[in-house]
Amino acid sequence: MSRSHTTSGGNLATLLAEAAADAPGRPALLHDGQRIVYAELDTLAARAAGALRDRGVRPGDRVALALPNRPDFVAAYHGALRLGAIVVPINPLLSEREQHERIADADARVVVSGPLDGAPVDGVAGITGDDVAVVLYSSGTTGSPKRIELTHAGLRLNAEYVAYDALQLHKDDVLFGSAPLAHVFAMTGCMNAALAARACLALVERFEPHAALDLIEHGHVTVFMGVPAMCVALLATGRSAPLRLAHIGGAPLAVETLHAFEERFGTTVLEGYGMTEVGGMATSNHAGRERKPGTVGTPAAGGQVRIESNGTGEVLLLSPTIMRGHDGWLATGDVGYLDDDGYLHLVDRKKDVILRGGYSVYPREIEEVLFAHPHVYEAVVLGVPDERLGEEVVALVVPADPACDPVELQAYARERVAAYAYPRRVVLVDDFPRSATGKILRREIDREALRTHS
Repeated sequence: MSRSHTTSGGNLATLLAEAAADAPGRPALLHDGQRIVYAELDTLAARAAGALRDRGVRPGDRVALALPNRPDFVAAYHGALRLGAIVVPINPLLSEREQHERIADADARVVVSGPLDGAPVDGVAGITGDDVAVVLYSSGTTGSPKRIELTHAGLRLNAEYVAYDALQLHKDDVLFGSAPLAHVFAMTGCMNAALAARACLALVERFEPHAALDLIEHGHVTVFMGVPAMCVALLATGRSAPLRLAHIGGAPLAVETLHAFEERFGTTVLEGYGMTEVGGMATSNHAGRERKPGTVGTPAAGGQVRIESNGTGEVLLLSPTIMRGHDGWLATGDVGYLDDDGYLHLVDRKKDVILRGGYSVYPREIEEVLFAHPHVYEAVVLGVPDERLGEEVVALVVPADPACDPVELQAYARERVAAYAYPRRVVLVDDFPRSATGKILRREIDREALRTHS
């Protein structure tokens, strides 16, 4: 697909209106068995803008959206942007306290929790590409969430890059949209990328693997947009459905899972790496280029990647889509390396690296090994305080079946990793603490309790 980037000077607020003018009768959204075409969605956004204006919203005001993945979200999001307002997406799966904290920090004038319907607003408020379009909050997997302000130009560039360059979306594509639209992965990579491509987004309010497969089959979904946990859950159903493409992000994807997903669904999996701070995609394996399983690809949207040279191996990003207020290279907190072809290999989170008796142990490497075992459904490897070694390696495993045996898993890992790196303890668990977007919250796992576990 070919289309010039940022066709309106980087104004995200005109994205939907341009799509409606270009393809008014094409399906834009699929929700609950109903299809909404672009012209209808554009009208819904114009009416949402009217309702917000009636509630006193003016250019520069912040509008919080506490909505699930429904057409209401898309209409309110683009309606607020038309007024020149700033959107503050709030995941409704967050606790009431977490929602209130974000709404108060953003100083939102209005909180939207349902459909909006007012007199349609014609046109778009005067906006520049440098103006803030969206305020997001980091997921908080490593600490308190921080406020991130993203501009019209940055978000539009990232969405169009996903649509045209990274995934090469087609107008007749139907994207699977179960990741929360309040998260940057779904907001940019699903909703706005679909609009940029004039494709259709199948909205799913809550992921359930069998229902997801029914939608993929009956809704003629062609592009699966998801996170690794969804891939694992879909594989566990034993079912299959044809897909043209899958793009996986949000967390590391085990190579074993990638290959199994490709084989089951007859598709190509493109793994990518994104951050809220850059408004979405930072790197990706690209459609139409060499794909390297086990990597997160090459830089996206005019960005650059380098590795910190002071011995930490931290991944640094430089991007034209970076959050407002940040100049220069962004320290990601992730550890990785670039291969000779410029593909980024993520090793681990900087804070997750285990220091055992003077050796650095990268949990993801051990998790990859455990994922390959047929009795393992999910695995997390942690460093647990140890008086003699500083930290000891412990693996938490969600079993795939009753035959899963901790002693067997330990021996399996010991044969496949360095002598200092294999888990000295393997603990079977039912599940892990997770964020509202499904990420495993390592910081909420009680390491002290594991220290005394026998």
